Amino acid sequence: MNTVFFKYLGVVDFKETWDYQESLLNSTINIKRANRVSSGSKKKTKSYLLFCQHPHVYTLGKSGDEKNLLLNKKSLRESGSRFYKINRGGDITYHGPGQLVVYPIFDLDNFFTDIHKYLRFLEDVVIMVLKKYNIIGSRVKGATGVWVCDERGERKICAMGVRASRWVTMHGLAFNFSVDLKRFESIVPCGIKDKSVTSLDAELGRAIDFEEVLSTFKDCFKEVFQIKIKPLL
Repeated sequence: MNTVFFKYLGVVDFKETWDYQESLLNSTINIKRANRVSSGSKKKTKSYLLFCQHPHVYTLGKSGDEKNLLLNKKSLRESGSRFYKINRGGDITYHGPGQLVVYPIFDLDNFFTDIHKYLRFLEDVVIMVLKKYNIIGSRVKGATGVWVCDERGERKICAMGVRASRWVTMHGLAFNFSVDLKRFESIVPCGIKDKSVTSLDAELGRAIDFEEVLSTFKDCFKEVFQIKIKPLL
């Protein structure tokens, strides 16, 4: 069973967290490179699981269209938000308070070397979390992430976008638990025009304790990925 080192970073600037992920990814890749040329004992790589929330920010994946940001520079500034073009897959999304953002920096050589399977596992984590609140989480064909689907339509509750280098992952998922859904009106979420966005408290009609959501996510990660979690000091 793999051990993963966990840390909740709090409410932290997006760029600061991006840089932190890059440093963990690069240190892991450096170990893998050294192992490849070493004739002696090999050093085992570590995997990490970072949870956080971000101040208001819009991020655009490398395959995204900047036109899906519906704010100009002045409106963006007046909304108190920032905007970044980043190196994950996917289109545009919003991060902000009331949203749990999860960044797994996993060395998939220690799990399985299959990015599609990895994305499905991330979706399985979210679907399992929702099940604990008696909500059916669904996949929508052709769209990564997790949705709530019923007679009211398809509503996205969790966006995903990842990057992998030498089978080491970064970026991850953003789960809406009590986020201000009006913030999504300033973008075409994930570039999809005919679907809406929702949150856990909107679906339940009541406020949700964040510590409870955080703990539930940790438990579901352990179950889906079959990992042990230790604190990252």
